[in-house]
Amino acid sequence: MIEPSEILHAEILIVDDQEANVMLLEQMLANAGYTRVSSTMDPFAVCGLHQQHHYDLILLDLQMPGMDGFAVLEALKDIEPDGYVPVLVVTAQPNHKLRALQAGAKDFVGKPFELVEVETRIRNLLEVRLLHRKLQRYNQQLEYKVFERTAQLRASEARFQRFAELSTDWYWEQDADGKLTNWSGPVADMVGIGGSDTGGWDVAEHALLESNIAERKAFLDFVYSRTINGVVQYLQVSGEPMFDDTGRFAGYRGVGRDVTEMAAMFSKAG
Repeated sequence: MIEPSEILHAEILIVDDQEANVMLLEQMLANAGYTRVSSTMDPFAVCGLHQQHHYDLILLDLQMPGMDGFAVLEALKDIEPDGYVPVLVVTAQPNHKLRALQAGAKDFVGKPFELVEVETRIRNLLEVRLLHRKLQRYNQQLEYKVFERTAQLRASEARFQRFAELSTDWYWEQDADGKLTNWSGPVADMVGIGGSDTGGWDVAEHALLESNIAERKAFLDFVYSRTINGVVQYLQVSGEPMFDDTGRFAGYRGVGRDVTEMAAMFSKAG
């Protein structure tokens, strides 16, 4: 929503080689309450002025010596960063109206002026222009927030992974199809995912681990064992399912370590 005060404080440029027309439009805009109105009778100066001030609306006469309004329209296209040329064409030639719109003008008024019509078209164009700019700013802010949030999430993931790597023997992530996507340490060998040989594990314990993953359950400090060359190895693993912003399952991630020595110590203590 655009407030009436925003419209009245919009920057407007009048471009006409006839001083009487400039004075008439300036007076009309002043009476309507517009506070930031400037003018020029030099069409060659328009692009430079627009680059400096970024006018919300330019009232442009088409019939001017040296450089007509069509040439000005063409030049404005090259400097308008968002492709929106904020021009209201003023012309006494009816056959020029369609050509002006095709050249990039947003609307037109005829000469001699109908002041009520001119005021209405100016207000309508300014409202559209200011809404367009407000939408641009909102999109830029939204893009920045998304970028900022993405950076925060990546940093958080990096910290989590680094902590996991420092505090455990291995870390892993897998996608929704069970394929390993990120890991450290002998994950396929220890956890038994990614096509590793599963020989030596306690069948019941490992089946329970696989069941937890298949059912997308979180598990903490799950201990299971396997026997390698007659030696029993104890492994401890924790994992949690991951979900995307829509709540869809995106995979698993977990950490684990070899707790054989710890198990042996408890066994001796017992």
